[in-house]
Amino acid sequence: MSVTHNESIPNQDGDNQNWYSSWFDTPYYHILYKDRNYREAQVFMDNLTHYLNLPEKAKVLDLACGKGRHSIYLNQLGYDVLGADLSENSIAEASTNSNETLHFKVHDMREPFEEKFDAIFNLFTSFGYFENDDDNLTTLKAIKESLSEYGFAVIDFMNVTNVIENLVPEEVKTVDEIDFHIKRYLEDGHIFKQIDFEDKGRKYHFTEKVKALTLKDFQELMDEAGIYLLDIFGDYKLKKFHKTESERLIMIFK
Repeated sequence: MSVTHNESIPNQDGDNQNWYSSWFDTPYYHILYKDRNYREAQVFMDNLTHYLNLPEKAKVLDLACGKGRHSIYLNQLGYDVLGADLSENSIAEASTNSNETLHFKVHDMREPFEEKFDAIFNLFTSFGYFENDDDNLTTLKAIKESLSEYGFAVIDFMNVTNVIENLVPEEVKTVDEIDFHIKRYLEDGHIFKQIDFEDKGRKYHFTEKVKALTLKDFQELMDEAGIYLLDIFGDYKLKKFHKTESERLIMIFK
Protein backbone atom coordinates (compact mmCIF):
# COMPACT_ATOMS: atom_id res chain seq x y z
CA MET A 1 0.00 0.00 0.00
CA SER A 2 1.08 3.48 -0.37
CA VAL A 3 -0.54 6.31 1.46
CA THR A 4 -0.47 9.98 0.92
CA HIS A 5 -2.00 12.23 3.47
CA ASN A 6 -2.80 15.80 4.22
CA GLU A 7 -4.14 17.46 7.26
CA SER A 8 -6.49 20.46 6.92
CA ILE A 9 -6.34 20.47 3.07
CA PRO A 10 -8.62 17.57 2.13
CA ASN A 11 -8.53 17.98 -1.64
CA GLN A 12 -4.80 18.09 -2.14
CA ASP A 13 -2.59 15.02 -2.05
CA GLY A 14 0.38 15.12 0.27
CA ASP A 15 3.88 14.67 -1.09
CA ASN A 16 4.76 11.77 1.18
CA GLN A 17 5.27 8.87 -1.22
CA ASN A 18 5.62 6.36 1.61
CA TRP A 19 2.06 6.97 2.78
CA TYR A 20 2.08 3.83 4.89
CA SER A 21 4.72 5.30 7.19
CA SER A 22 2.39 8.20 8.06
CA TRP A 23 -1.13 6.73 7.87
CA PHE A 24 -0.27 3.57 9.81
CA ASP A 25 1.32 5.75 12.49
CA THR A 26 -1.82 7.82 13.11
CA PRO A 27 -4.44 6.93 15.75
CA TYR A 28 -7.09 7.27 13.03
CA TYR A 29 -5.83 4.18 11.19
CA HIS A 30 -6.44 2.11 14.31
CA ILE A 31 -9.84 3.75 14.93
CA LEU A 32 -11.06 3.01 11.38
CA TYR A 33 -10.00 -0.63 11.52
CA LYS A 34 -10.76 -1.35 15.17
CA ASP A 35 -13.61 -3.76 14.31
CA ARG A 36 -11.37 -6.29 12.58
CA ASN A 37 -12.25 -9.83 13.57
CA TYR A 38 -9.41 -10.90 15.87
CA ARG A 39 -11.12 -14.12 16.87
CA GLU A 40 -11.08 -15.11 13.21
CA ALA A 41 -7.42 -14.11 13.10
CA GLN A 42 -6.66 -16.37 16.08
CA VAL A 43 -8.42 -19.28 14.39
CA PHE A 44 -6.21 -18.58 11.37
CA MET A 45 -3.08 -18.68 13.55
CA ASP A 46 -4.25 -21.96 15.12
CA ASN A 47 -4.88 -23.52 11.72
CA LEU A 48 -1.68 -22.19 10.18
CA THR A 49 0.69 -23.27 12.94
CA HIS A 50 -0.98 -26.69 13.05
CA TYR A 51 -0.65 -27.07 9.27
CA LEU A 52 3.03 -26.06 9.35
CA ASN A 53 3.60 -28.42 12.29
CA LEU A 54 5.92 -25.88 13.90
CA PRO A 55 8.14 -27.32 16.64
CA GLU A 56 7.70 -26.17 20.21
CA LYS A 57 9.45 -22.84 20.84
CA ALA A 58 9.93 -22.31 17.08
CA LYS A 59 11.26 -18.88 16.13
CA VAL A 60 8.50 -16.95 14.39
CA LEU A 61 8.70 -13.56 12.68
CA ASP A 62 5.47 -11.55 12.43
CA LEU A 63 6.42 -9.21 9.59
CA ALA A 64 4.41 -5.96 9.52
CA CYS A 65 3.00 -6.77 12.96
CA GLY A 66 1.28 -3.45 13.68
CA LYS A 67 0.52 -3.20 17.39
CA GLY A 68 1.44 -6.85 17.84
CA ARG A 69 -1.85 -8.50 18.68
CA HIS A 70 -1.06 -11.54 16.53
CA SER A 71 2.51 -11.69 17.74
CA ILE A 72 1.16 -11.81 21.29
CA TYR A 73 -1.22 -14.65 20.41
CA LEU A 74 1.53 -16.61 18.63
CA ASN A 75 3.68 -16.18 21.74
CA GLN A 76 0.82 -17.52 23.87
CA LEU A 77 0.81 -20.60 21.63
CA GLY A 78 4.37 -21.24 22.83
CA TYR A 79 6.52 -19.73 20.08
CA ASP A 80 9.55 -17.45 20.34
CA VAL A 81 8.19 -14.44 18.46
CA LEU A 82 9.66 -11.29 16.97
CA GLY A 83 7.19 -8.68 15.73
CA ALA A 84 8.59 -6.21 13.21
CA ASP A 85 6.96 -3.13 11.72
CA LEU A 86 7.95 0.15 10.10
CA SER A 87 5.64 2.14 12.39
CA GLU A 88 7.56 3.43 15.42
CA ASN A 89 4.32 4.26 17.25
CA SER A 90 2.93 0.77 16.75
CA ILE A 91 6.17 -0.88 17.87
CA ALA A 92 6.35 1.37 20.94
CA GLU A 93 2.87 0.25 21.95
CA ALA A 94 3.51 -3.41 21.07
CA SER A 95 6.74 -3.42 23.10
CA THR A 96 4.82 -2.93 26.34
CA ASN A 97 3.90 -6.63 25.95
CA SER A 98 7.49 -7.85 25.52
CA ASN A 99 8.81 -10.79 27.53
CA GLU A 100 11.68 -13.29 27.29
CA THR A 101 10.19 -14.94 24.20
CA LEU A 102 8.33 -11.97 22.68
CA HIS A 103 10.18 -9.00 21.23
CA PHE A 104 9.41 -6.14 18.87
CA LYS A 105 11.53 -3.97 16.64
CA VAL A 106 11.19 -1.25 14.02
CA HIS A 107 12.21 -2.80 10.72
CA ASP A 108 11.81 -2.24 6.98
CA MET A 109 10.53 -5.46 5.39
CA ARG A 110 12.79 -4.91 2.35
CA GLU A 111 15.80 -5.67 4.58
CA PRO A 112 16.66 -9.27 5.55
CA PHE A 113 17.30 -10.20 9.18
CA GLU A 114 20.63 -11.51 10.43
CA GLU A 115 18.84 -14.13 12.51
CA LYS A 116 16.93 -16.96 10.88
CA PHE A 117 13.34 -17.96 11.55
CA ASP A 118 11.41 -21.24 11.45
CA ALA A 119 8.36 -19.35 10.17
CA ILE A 120 7.75 -15.88 8.76
CA PHE A 121 4.18 -14.58 8.62
CA ASN A 122 3.13 -11.57 6.56
CA LEU A 123 -0.55 -11.30 7.37
CA PHE A 124 -3.73 -9.44 6.43
CA THR A 125 -2.58 -7.83 3.17
CA SER A 126 0.61 -6.22 4.47
CA PHE A 127 2.37 -6.53 1.13
CA GLY A 128 2.37 -4.55 -2.12
CA TYR A 129 2.38 -1.03 -0.65
CA PHE A 130 5.60 0.26 -2.16
CA GLU A 131 5.74 3.02 -4.75
CA ASN A 132 8.48 1.12 -6.57
CA ASP A 133 7.21 -2.29 -7.75
CA ASP A 134 10.78 -3.66 -7.62
CA ASP A 135 10.52 -3.43 -3.82
CA ASN A 136 8.00 -6.29 -3.85
CA LEU A 137 10.66 -8.60 -5.28
CA THR A 138 13.23 -7.18 -2.84
CA THR A 139 10.87 -7.99 0.04
CA LEU A 140 10.35 -11.58 -1.11
CA LYS A 141 14.11 -12.07 -1.38
CA ALA A 142 14.55 -10.62 2.13
CA ILE A 143 11.93 -13.06 3.49
CA LYS A 144 13.67 -15.98 1.81
CA GLU A 145 17.06 -14.92 3.23
CA SER A 146 15.58 -14.68 6.72
CA LEU A 147 14.26 -18.25 6.78
CA SER A 148 16.08 -21.10 8.45
CA GLU A 149 17.00 -24.15 6.35
CA TYR A 150 13.71 -25.88 7.17
CA GLY A 151 11.63 -22.72 7.61
CA PHE A 152 8.37 -21.77 5.92
CA ALA A 153 6.96 -18.36 5.01
CA VAL A 154 3.34 -17.31 4.63
CA ILE A 155 1.85 -14.36 2.81
CA ASP A 156 -1.82 -13.73 3.47
CA PHE A 157 -3.06 -11.34 0.77
CA MET A 158 -6.47 -10.29 -0.49
CA ASN A 159 -7.83 -12.24 -3.45
CA VAL A 160 -7.65 -9.38 -5.93
CA THR A 161 -10.09 -10.93 -8.42
CA ASN A 162 -12.77 -11.24 -5.73
CA VAL A 163 -12.04 -7.79 -4.27
CA ILE A 164 -12.31 -6.00 -7.63
CA GLU A 165 -15.53 -7.84 -8.47
CA ASN A 166 -17.07 -6.73 -5.16
CA LEU A 167 -15.48 -3.30 -4.81
CA VAL A 168 -17.73 -0.82 -2.98
CA PRO A 169 -17.05 2.51 -4.76
CA GLU A 170 -18.26 4.76 -1.92
CA GLU A 171 -19.37 4.41 1.68
CA VAL A 172 -19.44 6.30 4.96
CA LYS A 173 -18.21 4.42 8.01
CA THR A 174 -18.81 5.98 11.43
CA VAL A 175 -16.44 4.89 14.19
CA ASP A 176 -16.04 6.68 17.55
CA GLU A 177 -18.26 9.49 16.25
CA ILE A 178 -15.94 10.11 13.28
CA ASP A 179 -17.51 9.86 9.81
CA PHE A 180 -14.95 8.27 7.48
CA HIS A 181 -15.89 8.99 3.85
CA ILE A 182 -14.31 6.19 1.81
CA LYS A 183 -13.92 5.91 -1.97
CA ARG A 184 -12.40 2.86 -3.70
CA TYR A 185 -11.25 2.42 -7.28
CA LEU A 186 -8.85 0.48 -9.49
CA GLU A 187 -6.22 2.45 -11.41
CA ASP A 188 -2.84 1.60 -12.97
CA GLY A 189 -2.84 -1.90 -11.51
CA HIS A 190 -3.44 -0.66 -7.95
CA ILE A 191 -6.47 -0.59 -5.68
CA PHE A 192 -6.93 2.86 -4.17
CA LYS A 193 -8.88 3.79 -1.07
CA GLN A 194 -9.39 7.50 -0.41
CA ILE A 195 -10.32 8.34 3.17
CA ASP A 196 -11.66 11.77 4.14
CA PHE A 197 -12.87 12.79 7.58
CA GLU A 198 -13.02 15.64 10.05
CA ASP A 199 -12.08 15.54 13.73
CA LYS A 200 -11.91 18.35 16.26
CA GLY A 201 -12.31 20.97 13.56
CA ARG A 202 -9.54 19.62 11.32
CA LYS A 203 -10.00 17.95 7.97
CA TYR A 204 -7.90 14.93 7.01
CA HIS A 205 -7.27 13.16 3.73
CA PHE A 206 -5.44 9.87 3.31
CA THR A 207 -5.01 7.65 0.25
CA GLU A 208 -4.20 3.96 0.63
CA LYS A 209 -2.74 2.28 -2.40
CA VAL A 210 -1.96 -1.41 -2.76
CA LYS A 211 -0.68 -3.30 -5.79
CA ALA A 212 -3.42 -5.53 -7.24
CA LEU A 213 -1.25 -8.67 -7.22
CA THR A 214 -2.87 -11.85 -8.50
CA LEU A 215 -1.69 -15.40 -7.84
CA LYS A 216 0.00 -15.33 -11.27
CA ASP A 217 1.83 -12.11 -10.30
CA PHE A 218 3.05 -13.69 -7.07
CA GLN A 219 4.14 -16.85 -8.88
CA GLU A 220 6.23 -14.80 -11.31
CA LEU A 221 7.81 -12.81 -8.46
CA MET A 222 8.54 -15.97 -6.49
CA ASP A 223 10.11 -17.65 -9.52
CA GLU A 224 12.38 -14.64 -9.92
CA ALA A 225 13.26 -14.71 -6.22
CA GLY A 226 14.07 -18.44 -6.30
CA ILE A 227 11.17 -19.25 -4.00
CA TYR A 228 9.24 -22.52 -4.02
CA LEU A 229 5.46 -22.10 -3.64
CA LEU A 230 4.26 -25.11 -1.65
CA ASP A 231 0.55 -24.58 -1.09
CA ILE A 232 -2.29 -22.10 -1.61
CA PHE A 233 -5.43 -21.57 0.47
CA GLY A 234 -8.49 -19.36 0.01
CA ASP A 235 -9.59 -18.52 3.56
CA TYR A 236 -8.56 -18.60 7.22
CA LYS A 237 -9.94 -22.12 7.65
CA LEU A 238 -7.41 -23.15 4.97
CA LYS A 239 -9.99 -24.17 2.42
CA LYS A 240 -8.95 -24.63 -1.19
CA PHE A 241 -8.25 -21.45 -3.17
CA HIS A 242 -10.84 -20.55 -5.80
CA LYS A 243 -9.86 -17.80 -8.24
CA THR A 244 -13.13 -15.86 -8.12
CA GLU A 245 -14.87 -16.97 -4.93
CA SER A 246 -12.12 -17.07 -2.29
CA GLU A 247 -11.80 -14.04 -0.03
CA ARG A 248 -8.09 -14.54 0.63
CA LEU A 249 -4.96 -15.66 -1.20
CA ILE A 250 -2.81 -17.49 1.36
CA MET A 251 0.52 -18.73 0.05
CA ILE A 252 2.92 -21.09 1.84
CA PHE A 253 6.45 -21.03 0.46
CA LYS A 254 10.11 -21.54 1.20
